[in-house]
Parts: sequence; C-alpha cells; structure tokens
Amino acid sequence: MKPGKIIHTFSSRDGRRVVLRTPTWNDLDELLALINSLVEEGANISIDERITREEEIDWLSKTLTLLEKDEAFYVVAEVNGRVVSNSELRWKRTGHDRHVGSIGIVIADGFRGLGIGTEMMRVLIEQARETGLKVLTLSVYANNEPAKHLYERVGFIEVGRIPKKFLKDGEYIDDIVMTRMLE
Repeated sequence: MKPGKIIHTFSSRDGRRVVLRTPTWNDLDELLALINSLVEEGANISIDERITREEEIDWLSKTLTLLEKDEAFYVVAEVNGRVVSNSELRWKRTGHDRHVGSIGIVIADGFRGLGIGTEMMRVLIEQARETGLKVLTLSVYANNEPAKHLYERVGFIEVGRIPKKFLKDGEYIDDIVMTRMLE
C-alpha cells in the first residue's frame, strides 16, 4: 500500500475532523513526539525509555518498506495536522500461522475516548479481512481498562494471561491476550 493513502475520515466525539491514513516520511517528527509523549506519560506500552530520532528513522524506514511491500499495514490518525495515534497490523508470509495477524495501537493523551481507537480498530479489522487473515490477536496490560473495553466492543475476547509479564513502577502487571475470529 502507498504511504499517505487516506483510508477513512470522520468526526471525533468532540467534533474534530480525524483523518486515518497510512504513514509517510513527513510523519517522522510527529511519530517521534507521539511515542516519546507516551513514554513520558508512563503509558502502558512496552517502551519505557525515550526514543532517539535515529531510532525512529530506523523504525519508520522498516515500517514504510513493509507497508509498500504489503507485508504489514499501518495507520495513523491525524487531527488538525497532528499525528495523535498510530497502529499496526502485522502477519507472517509463511508458516502454519500465516493466517494470524497481530494488532497494536497507541493514542496520545487527550485524544482517548473520542472514537479514534474504535475507528482505527475497524479499519485494521477490515484490512485483516482483505488480507485473508482468519484470526487477530493483541496484547493489553491488565490494568488498562479503557483499552480492554475498546477491544471487547469490537469483538475481541480474552483467551489467556501471562502473569506478571510487566514490571512497571515496582508493580507486576499481567499481560492479557485477546483474539478475534474473522470468519
């Protein structure tokens, strides 16, 4: 898929126009600001240290290559010209589990609860169907109730837990594994 392709536009719950599109090189600084804002916030993400610009360049280079080769699918949400969310759908090209995709999504503070996550999930699920995937999986921190609620609303169910997978601020947190069947 081409970088910068507009996938969907809609109005958020607070009336702002949201554009869901594939990322481009021009998003580099905004994506870097997004991930580092989540690190600074102490959000429930796997990264706990700020990302350097060089690391983000490396990540975005790989991301755009996978996107252009149709080996993965990425969507950003843009509000007023600012990237406020990023998501991915990844899958394997070979192997006995090539029918399974995994989803990840992050949303900046101040933009959660506005319907952006729901619309992004719908786009990712539709793309998974178009790709021919049969099963979607995701992982969520057990203490992230808003995210769990979103995933359940779009059809994911909890299928397991990895106890104490995360150690954050001196507290162990379970990792919840969720799936959604596409057939």
